[in-house]
Amino acid sequence: MKLIAELLIGFVALEHLYILWLEMFAWTTKGKQTFKSFPADLFEQTKGLAANQGLYNGFLSAGLIWSLLICDAGWSNNVAVFFLSCVIIAGIYGALTVQRSIFFVQATPAIIALVFTLLNR
Repeated sequence: MKLIAELLIGFVALEHLYILWLEMFAWTTKGKQTFKSFPADLFEQTKGLAANQGLYNGFLSAGLIWSLLICDAGWSNNVAVFFLSCVIIAGIYGALTVQRSIFFVQATPAIIALVFTLLNR
């Protein structure tokens, strides 16, 4: 059970590293392909805003990676629960305010990882 939880946490962390890259470095290229409902003429104008969002995704990823490196099982779980909860909240908010698919791409993997992390306690 612990290994499954750790693999899922790692997956969510990698996903948020990808989002960091997408929003910070590929917003005007790959971002256009990913966020098709966003007006194409606004990508260049919102480059700074997207980079800021990408940085926050990087912090979420860093927290999840940190949780995997903590030796104390209790603290490792606590940190993972906190950062997975942050990802879930961000995914729900994104789904409500930007695009519904964000829930499935961002929140759902974090929910599954959170369930396995809580079962691991």
